Amino acid sequence: MEFGIPKEVRDLESRVGLTPAGVSSLVRRGHTVYVEKGAGVAAGFSDETYRHSGGNIVYSAAEVYGRSDTVVKVTRPTAAEHALFRPGQTILGFLHMAVASSDFLDALREHEITAIASEMIAEPNGDRPILVPMSEVAGRLAPVVAGRLLMTPGGGRGTLLSGIPGVPRGVVAIIGGGVLGTNAARAFLNMGAQVVVLDNEVRRLQHMDEVFNGRITTMLSSNYNLKRVTEFADVIVGAVLTPGRRAPILITQDMVQRMRPGAVFLDFSIDQGGCSETSRPTTLRDQTYVVEGVIHFCVPNVTAAVARTTSYGLTNSLLPYLIGLGEHGILGMLDQQPSLATGINLYQGKLAHRELAQALGREVEIALPYVNSPTVAGSAGNGSKGGGR
Repeated sequence: MEFGIPKEVRDLESRVGLTPAGVSSLVRRGHTVYVEKGAGVAAGFSDETYRHSGGNIVYSAAEVYGRSDTVVKVTRPTAAEHALFRPGQTILGFLHMAVASSDFLDALREHEITAIASEMIAEPNGDRPILVPMSEVAGRLAPVVAGRLLMTPGGGRGTLLSGIPGVPRGVVAIIGGGVLGTNAARAFLNMGAQVVVLDNEVRRLQHMDEVFNGRITTMLSSNYNLKRVTEFADVIVGAVLTPGRRAPILITQDMVQRMRPGAVFLDFSIDQGGCSETSRPTTLRDQTYVVEGVIHFCVPNVTAAVARTTSYGLTNSLLPYLIGLGEHGILGMLDQQPSLATGINLYQGKLAHRELAQALGREVEIALPYVNSPTVAGSAGNGSKGGGR
């Protein structure tokens, strides 16, 4: 199979779909990989390194798309890339189609593209193997970002999360106890903050209480409890996920009004539309805005800030699927690794995913083996009222 790695074109998007090590793994199995010139430079991977790994350096995105059976992206293709799609090819990346513009869906349909959303691939137990490294990185970045934004020169509360003897620690409330929430909780605890985690599943809260030996406070994610924590927290972290759909709105404008002046709200659900009425996407170039005196950080591709680490993690999780696609193709892969089915949004231009079709107000147009099977598509712990990502 011929794989393509285009250079990401969104502003300050420094991640790359596959590292040289990943390219080498595919090439050694007899596949061809086309890498756009400069695709990995921002993440620290030179063109020469890709060449040594067996990759073929090409000089335009058009050539990557034109030659490749499967295009491996990090973020959703931009409008400028839509015209480059080769009819019948497969595109894999973090697509977030429930909140994408209609022209993206139109382009996929027009070119009969098979679109696989990395963030939606799920194992029967609910684990999301390709989303996991992104969530781990985002969670561990959370205290780095929050600590900086809390500083006085930037308009923050001037609170040191760890406190000092005689001065209380900062309070962090994390909405969602999934991979991101768990990593954020650990990172904030290590920084010395007081941590509260809210989730809509009691079993998940019990698990977190055990993992952290009672060092965090756990609360059920109800409207009443959300109102309580937003009034006293120095930092709120939104880490909720509803697979295939827009993130649920859990933080209202009224809650934001009641937050402490200079408090920080990190909405890591923004790639699925955000979990607050006051959320709107920002960028790594222009990261924050203020509403009701509260600093909002809503960067969808926040993990691009540590592009090298993230690209390694992404490659590690993607490789088994890419190897399987190369050896068996889409339909053969569904027999070998049925979990891939949960990520297939469109097959040859036709909607194939029930939850996505419902989110878009459409009907499923093609039935593939396993794609809408509840034993594969189930996603434990990701409910519509604060399930963690």
